[in-house]
Amino acid sequence: MSKDKKQTAQGQPEEVKENSAPQDTAEEIETEEIKTETAKAEEGKTEESKPQEQKPDPTAEYAALNDKYLRICAEYDNFRKRSQKEKDGLYADVKAETLKKFLPVYDNLVRALNQPTEDEAYYRGVEMIMTQFNTTMEKLGVTEIESLGKKFDPAFHNAVMHVEDAEKGENEIVEVFQKGFIMGDRVIRFAMVKVAN
Repeated sequence: MSKDKKQTAQGQPEEVKENSAPQDTAEEIETEEIKTETAKAEEGKTEESKPQEQKPDPTAEYAALNDKYLRICAEYDNFRKRSQKEKDGLYADVKAETLKKFLPVYDNLVRALNQPTEDEAYYRGVEMIMTQFNTTMEKLGVTEIESLGKKFDPAFHNAVMHVEDAEKGENEIVEVFQKGFIMGDRVIRFAMVKVAN
């Protein structure tokens, strides 16, 4: 038998198609070309359906950045003011606590001046120390709370005794046991007083 002929089951020769592979390839190529064209057409549609990217408006971008800058400046200014206020408050607290420690020295100087003595030099020396102490307290902004003859105020006075006296007004301070002091609007020590009526 020849190579070109093939026996079928019925015994009749059939021609073998040797060039069948190239025909299949051509069909495949045509199919791929159609698929490629279809894909390109679909891509074109998707590109057309995509909105074109808009360029950012420079004035809007500038306004946004300027607003952000102004907000940061305001926040920093508030932070600076708050920090300064806290620092001033801390300084005032420490100053008040330190001055409070010196008030027993003041009380002892008052007691020394109230004691009768025949030694004039001693009395004069204590008086000079008391004057210097008062001057220093004034320089630090500390003032004495006025109490005697004034109306009782719980914001400045501490009442430890009460007395009935028809000659005195209601809630009038008749005696001061321990002087009180303030620094600005801060009470360093309340005045210890006796109140009438």
